[in-house]
Amino acid sequence: MAGTPPLGTISTKRQRIATLAKEMPDRALRTLAHHIDVEWLKEAWRQTRKDGATGIDGQTAAAYAQDLEGNLARLLDRVKSGLYRAPPVRRTYIPKADGKMRPLGIPTIEDKVLQRAFLMLLEPLYETVFHDCSYGFRPGRSAHQALEQLRNHLRSVGGGWVLDVDIRAFFDSVVHAILRELVQQRVRDGVVIRQIGKWLNAGVMEAGALTRSDLGTPQGGVISPLLANIYLHYAVDEWFAVDVVPRLRGRAHLVRYADDFVMVFEHEDDAKRVMKVLPKRLARFGLEVSPEKTRLVRFGRPSSDTHPPDSFDFLGFTFHWGKSMKGSQTIRWKTAKKRLARTLRNVWEYCRDNRHQPVKAQHAALSRKLRGHYQYFGLTMNMHALDQVFDRVKAIWRYWLDRRSQKANMTWQRFQHFKKRWPLPEPRVVHSVFRTA
Repeated sequence: MAGTPPLGTISTKRQRIATLAKEMPDRALRTLAHHIDVEWLKEAWRQTRKDGATGIDGQTAAAYAQDLEGNLARLLDRVKSGLYRAPPVRRTYIPKADGKMRPLGIPTIEDKVLQRAFLMLLEPLYETVFHDCSYGFRPGRSAHQALEQLRNHLRSVGGGWVLDVDIRAFFDSVVHAILRELVQQRVRDGVVIRQIGKWLNAGVMEAGALTRSDLGTPQGGVISPLLANIYLHYAVDEWFAVDVVPRLRGRAHLVRYADDFVMVFEHEDDAKRVMKVLPKRLARFGLEVSPEKTRLVRFGRPSSDTHPPDSFDFLGFTFHWGKSMKGSQTIRWKTAKKRLARTLRNVWEYCRDNRHQPVKAQHAALSRKLRGHYQYFGLTMNMHALDQVFDRVKAIWRYWLDRRSQKANMTWQRFQHFKKRWPLPEPRVVHSVFRTA
């Protein structure tokens, strides 16, 4: 590829879209696709992962890059003329925490680039629309920020009442017709609307069979998280802010990360009212609350004359009441049991399956796993859970080293000397921006 995209020009275009969206909050933008040119596609290419699995055409990023200029120019022509046909995604499966398999769609490398280009186009528009309560897959926002904000909301109402909501199979339940209507509230550009429709209708290729549905978003696609955020913005966020909160007796807050969200209420009666109407609200969008996973939690400050507060999980952490460094009651978090068990199961399976690999390779792999765990779960107040993982990983490693052969004899005493030569990364707080009360 000759040269690099003029990022300043692309940034200026994106800022122009955002400014126009702010100036016209109640009108749909009719001209957006003209911003996409070859330079725009080059930047989309730069931001696209090149090491992912291939789509149904089997084309790698390296192969596509051999004639990148020509490929992007031809792609642009097909999109603008309406001749581009979104290819079906290739179905694969990844394990879930409960042992089940989660379906995942893998687009072709060219389709990934195009989805990235349209994400770059739509993101500045919707960032002027979305509420502050949503954190998932938005620029400059993270799961850790959602956790911090949730704890702040809980503290502001003394714990209050928490409505822990689970939407049944959200990504498989999005109604295409409703999603198109929601997008058209802010976008009326024919090229954009047509292209989103093509992605929704592209279908899934599995074992040589093509299936299409009027439901669901193309999981695995770059554009899917944005489409999901648009859907839930209107289904949940906007409704909560405009219709729910003004009608409540006390304070209430919402924190959402993709399709995971919790609502915090100051008063029990407010929480029960919302819990009653929420299924009806979601049903209007073709969504269903999972009754076995949705619950109302009393989370008020512990008191001698009341029942002890319950706990709840959000984004892999369990929120609970505990003692601060000064001995007072405060809201704390720790790694959720399911996430802890998943991490340890992953380490157990790795050590079992690779016990005959060189120690150097095992040490490198386990170090990566631990650093990855610390990177997400290394929060202030979670040191005890990090220590648990560290100790259990060492024990698992010793167990399987001892079973490399009948002569291995990796006793605990020998392991003490072994781990000095092959030390694993010790637990550490990576995100220490949160303050304990």
